[in-house]
Amino acid sequence: MSCLGLMSGEERLPDARDRKLLLGVDTCGLTGSVALGKLKGESVEVLGETALEGRNYSATLVAAVGELLAGYGANLSQLRAIVVVNGPGSFTGVRVGLAAVKGLAEPLQIPVVAVSRLAVLAAKAGVESAALDAHRHEVYFRLAEPENNIHDLLTGKGELAAMDSIPSPVAVCDTAAESLLKEVWPTADIVAVQEPTASDALHLCAARILRGEFADLALLDGHYLRRSDAEIFGDKAGAASA
Repeated sequence: MSCLGLMSGEERLPDARDRKLLLGVDTCGLTGSVALGKLKGESVEVLGETALEGRNYSATLVAAVGELLAGYGANLSQLRAIVVVNGPGSFTGVRVGLAAVKGLAEPLQIPVVAVSRLAVLAAKAGVESAALDAHRHEVYFRLAEPENNIHDLLTGKGELAAMDSIPSPVAVCDTAAESLLKEVWPTADIVAVQEPTASDALHLCAARILRGEFADLALLDGHYLRRSDAEIFGDKAGAASA
């Protein structure tokens, strides 16, 4: 049996309640990561994490997972669940990550939890609202409102300035998002932290795994918030042609 857990016909997948290992995958940013963790009650002990270069996700992601599992004498059949950060972020990165996770999870029917990168960032900073650079003078924004109403938005300066109140504190992990927010809201409480990783996603999703809140792999898609350039410019080209 390989380190990725290819099983023979005589082997059986261990009962889910007996499995404690978790795999985390985050390929949304300029860099990414995969992490291996172990459930301990309602928390997660991170056993190891491997950084990934963004331009090489398609070539390195599955191999990195295999090496990480092998380093701890584990395989896919021992996983309780896989946590995948499904955006917002790089379109290519998100798609590669989701495709790899589906390919790993489907053969052994490993449950998958999908989580927003904005949610992971906010949790890492210990706040409710968060912002990520979306380029084009926009940010991906996690807006936390009263009564636990939370919305992930793609927004620019105008929309931010028009908000009824400043939703601070706000977590950021890049200078572009921080600069845009400070320009619009000079008095806002901005909490800068390191870029979230797969291990941060594992910590955040432990409770969801224990509650059995898993995604339907057939419906699982990226949390993009913005259409891809190919879709946007394709529409424009089609309109011009018409």
